[in-house]
Amino acid sequence: MAGPIGSSQWSYSSGGGAFYEYQIGQSVRFEEDASDKISRTPSTSGNRRTFTVSFWLKRTVITHSGNHMIIFGADAGSSNYWQTRINNSDEFQVAGAGGIEYIYDPKLRDTTSWGHYMVAYDNTQGTAGNRVKFYINGTQITDTSYATAPSQNYDTAVNQSGVEHELGILGYASNTSDFAGYVAEFILIDGVAHAPTDLGELKQGVWIPKDPSGLTFGTNGVHLKFQNASALGDDSSGNNNDYAVANMGTDRQVLDSPTFGE
Repeated sequence: MAGPIGSSQWSYSSGGGAFYEYQIGQSVRFEEDASDKISRTPSTSGNRRTFTVSFWLKRTVITHSGNHMIIFGADAGSSNYWQTRINNSDEFQVAGAGGIEYIYDPKLRDTTSWGHYMVAYDNTQGTAGNRVKFYINGTQITDTSYATAPSQNYDTAVNQSGVEHELGILGYASNTSDFAGYVAEFILIDGVAHAPTDLGELKQGVWIPKDPSGLTFGTNGVHLKFQNASALGDDSSGNNNDYAVANMGTDRQVLDSPTFGE
């Protein structure tokens, strides 16, 4: 399923009113090389082996100064980290300590459309190929140029007490650059590797978001809507797992989203 994201084989939501039963009203803008991030350090460990990371994304920069553009990661240094990123070949990667690394073939070069990206992670699975599942707009991506599965039952940095969880940057690696683009509806679910249909659905050929409020988010789970420009890290999951904001003013809230449109 290789090919540039945004080609005819992919269906995107492009904004609009009554078409969407569940509305995403806004997004947050990250800028390259601005040291901007939204982060939280859990005080209690949750499930470090099974979790879901979900977000809607639209890039603004294709050619960038660093090696990788970090979207989300948990960072305790080079020996203990986990991250989702876009590499300097515009490929989506899942990587972390313990040898895990996946490089997915589709090129993420569209700066005009929103897409839904989701990683369902469960390294308790006996079959190595079932431990990391990556989806774009509800479709599982299995074409990879590199794939090393995590060891069974390996404890990741995600949901670990004392390890900072970050959107927009990962602190330890000097060869990374800030993410540049828009992120909407960021969700971390602690303890469940969800199916994409729990967070989105296909309607008239378009992948659209579903209301996640009925889901169980787990100890360190979070639902970031970015709906308060003065507190972009407010958690809407019911857990009160608010994230802190660094180097981002109220102007970083943008009225552009997968369901709203510019």
